[in-house]
Amino acid sequence: MTKFVGAHVSTSGGVQNAPLNAMKIGAKAFALFTKNQKRWDAKPFETKTLDAWFKNLEESCILPKHILPHDSYLINLGNPDEQKLIKSRLAFIDELERCDILGLDRLNFHPGSHLQKFSKKDPNLEDNIQSAELECLELISESINIALDRTKNVKAVIENTAGQGTNLGYKFEHLAYIIDKIEDKSRIGVCIDTCHMFVSGYDIRTKDAYDKTWNEFDKIVGREFLMGMHINDSKPPLGSKVDRHHSLGEGEIGWDAFKFLMNDERMDDIPLILETIDDTIWDKEIKALESLVH
Repeated sequence: MTKFVGAHVSTSGGVQNAPLNAMKIGAKAFALFTKNQKRWDAKPFETKTLDAWFKNLEESCILPKHILPHDSYLINLGNPDEQKLIKSRLAFIDELERCDILGLDRLNFHPGSHLQKFSKKDPNLEDNIQSAELECLELISESINIALDRTKNVKAVIENTAGQGTNLGYKFEHLAYIIDKIEDKSRIGVCIDTCHMFVSGYDIRTKDAYDKTWNEFDKIVGREFLMGMHINDSKPPLGSKVDRHHSLGEGEIGWDAFKFLMNDERMDDIPLILETIDDTIWDKEIKALESLVH
């Protein structure tokens, strides 16, 4: 088996329950929050929690490289407000450290948002939004470099976004721009969300469209940086920039794209994580995806 499919499972009751919840749905990979994703603060892990985590993880036979933790939704590494940016950077460093304590080697995060704020107007750019995007990408890159410099072992894995609001990361060029600025390339990667990819304008529904999009990814970003995927269908249509996931085959993307994906060597040996809307059928969706492999 070269494809490792799972879902973003609950950590209700503690992170030690995540491997157990993954096993219940027949997952060979999983994602989790290592703390409450809607709070800034988090208590350090208790020894009994860590003991149970490592015991349950061993029992699950799921390797750390097939686990894709996600950071807090509150963090904005491109926040133009200095105090809020500092708060986000400290929280991001804490998230990286928590992953390291759990023996995990990657942390998935949304790059950041410029919030329609910018410091300078550049007449050589098409408009001030573009100027704000560039400033924000610079801040995001600086934030990642600071965090990686203060931590060890864990890779920072940027997730592409839907382009909703002022969120950056919806173009391959944004991801490439950030990666280019990162000093330690061995600790940076990308997670591609299929719904986000689709609603931001990258078609994957036919073999020609799929190949065109992924060849573009290889050329602009580089397949060596692909370290995880979120496997979701999309409620909104192509290019809508609206982030609403759907169950596989129920949305605008359809099953063909997922068949192409499950037979694409780019996606070998990385976590392929469902974030589809009905967690009661995740076990069925995992089996359905695995059945697509030739």
